[in-house]
Amino acid sequence: MKIVTLTLNPAIDVHCHTPSFQPFHENLCTVTDREAGGKGVNISRALTVNGVDNLAFVVLGADNGEGFLRSLQADGMTVSAVTVPGAIRENITLHCDDNDETRISFKGFSADKTLLVQAEDALADAVDANTVVTFTGSNPKGLEMADVKDFLRRIQAKGAKIVIDSRSFTLDDLVEMKPWLIKPNQEEISAYLGREIESIEQVIAAAKDLYEKGIENVMISMGSKGALLVCAEGVFEAIPPKVKALSTIGAGDSSIAGFLSVAEADAVTRLRTGVTFGTAACLTSGTKPPLPEDVKTVFAKVTVNEL
Repeated sequence: MKIVTLTLNPAIDVHCHTPSFQPFHENLCTVTDREAGGKGVNISRALTVNGVDNLAFVVLGADNGEGFLRSLQADGMTVSAVTVPGAIRENITLHCDDNDETRISFKGFSADKTLLVQAEDALADAVDANTVVTFTGSNPKGLEMADVKDFLRRIQAKGAKIVIDSRSFTLDDLVEMKPWLIKPNQEEISAYLGREIESIEQVIAAAKDLYEKGIENVMISMGSKGALLVCAEGVFEAIPPKVKALSTIGAGDSSIAGFLSVAEADAVTRLRTGVTFGTAACLTSGTKPPLPEDVKTVFAKVTVNEL
């Protein structure tokens, strides 16, 4: 199974550290890392580091895209890119010793449906019935959802499976598109359904509801408690080992990478590998991908139960 990730709205992730964060005051910070990011980029990087072939399609802003592209290539990623006017947005994550992470996000370039035509042309030879395509992250400003859905339908018409992990999509959009995989967390599934989803029974009921609406794999992340999967093979719960997390940013993207790395395996293996990648990603700083040695160690400690 070929894997193509789409990042239409990438980001430059800047990580800073300060011993003590004081709101409404000047805070002296040290830049600890600067990474080319975006949800699709995070998925591709996690796959690449763990030896899984994939193609990362990325939209670059002309103002700062060259350095972004060089960074991806330096990481060994296979990249297809188009360039639009403007700049790639930046996210600043502030890490401090006495509080939780604080994140500040800036807007990036704008686009229109011309971008989707460029993307379709660029991917014409890469997408077929043996391909899974991820559409993750937010849409660039100016891109209409109707055009995005038409674009994804044309990909589906080629026989490809699609994965959607984007808050730009409503529940109605997801039901309409019927993706092969979605991966909301409990907060997102609560927002989709308009009610609090807290207990495992509520998570199961919510996932079954979405599966019955035509979504083949519904994987709901429950943070440190693991994840739940509802699919044609049944209902499964994966429980990870306890770890000391350095950063949880990008862990959800890594869990998608893990799931896709064994896309043709059975449900238990797909879920176990997804939770393994997500947990292992927490052992690295910033949005860095899960390392193969951590993946191997964590995989042995993840348990999966059929419910």
